[in-house]
Amino acid sequence: MGNKKTCLYDRHKALGAVISPFGGFDMPIQYTNIIDEHNAVRHACGVFDVSHMGEIFISGPEAERYVQHIFTNDISGAPIGKIFYGLMLYPSGGAVDDLLVYKLADQHFLLVVNAANIEKDYKWMFENAENYHVTIENKSDEYGQIAVQGPKSEAIVETLLGIPCSGLVFYTFKNTSAEGHPALISRTGYTGEDGFEIYAAPAVIVALWDKLIASGSVTPCGLGCRDTLRFEVGLPLYGNELSADISPLEAGLGIFVKTDKPDFIGRKAILQQKKDGLKRKIVGIELSDKAIPRHGYEVFDGEAAIGTVTTGYQSISTGKSVCMALVDNTHTALGTPVQVLIHKKRHDGTITKKRFYDKNYKK
Repeated sequence: MGNKKTCLYDRHKALGAVISPFGGFDMPIQYTNIIDEHNAVRHACGVFDVSHMGEIFISGPEAERYVQHIFTNDISGAPIGKIFYGLMLYPSGGAVDDLLVYKLADQHFLLVVNAANIEKDYKWMFENAENYHVTIENKSDEYGQIAVQGPKSEAIVETLLGIPCSGLVFYTFKNTSAEGHPALISRTGYTGEDGFEIYAAPAVIVALWDKLIASGSVTPCGLGCRDTLRFEVGLPLYGNELSADISPLEAGLGIFVKTDKPDFIGRKAILQQKKDGLKRKIVGIELSDKAIPRHGYEVFDGEAAIGTVTTGYQSISTGKSVCMALVDNTHTALGTPVQVLIHKKRHDGTITKKRFYDKNYKK
């Protein structure tokens, strides 16, 4: 069986995008080049097709209690229109996925999950809903989604798309209309810049995309620069900085794991990790030369292998060769000298914070 295609696939082909498989979908990696697309988002405005993301709806009289059970963040008593970032964990403390939870109404939530994990997550949710009076619906195929990102995104969404959004604060959403049809818009993104994500029926998303591209003032952006953008500001990618084997504490995401709330799946393991202390952790590494560390490359201290690169690039915004890596806890202090093995040669580096560029969110 071939990969799925999003509702914008024909538009990507028409724009000459380089298409590659990602998360079970044929997705655009770049249209012109990753550097220009990356810089458009940092300094102006870019649009991404993120229709591959999954939309799973939870409703019923025990919806909030159920989401609290499977999700690490604390959504209790949240206002309608609030969004939470967090994780679903295995009992071992490893990550099933990282996701967003949108509070649509009392006892009604939208969970936005990673494309590659839609089926796995949906199954996991079902398996853990046995004692809860809830309905779980995977409506991923009924929605398209675009992300309009960058410092000019607010003006562009309001003027070009006619969707009022200036009143939204970071990590909130509202129901609205687009092209005369229902839509949901949130002040969220995965780039470190101000921006919006718009959910609607596929035909509506295509119409919005066409308006943005026809304007000439919005750059179509592929998943290549989505990765370089998220990486520079230290945001994790499931499968790299998070996995069934990497816990949120190891990934530096403890702030999103509320162990003071009543029991959730994985809580005992997280409390045990806190008690025992971490054996390894995701850190940043800056190399002293221009060699590029890639996913899977080994990190050394002298002859001792101490970890593995999870994501690495020559940062487009800073020009530095940097990476995130999962290393032994003995080598996580800022300023610690290490080496990264690149093409059989060791390159000197230094442990840094895992955010290489400052976020520019509108809070």
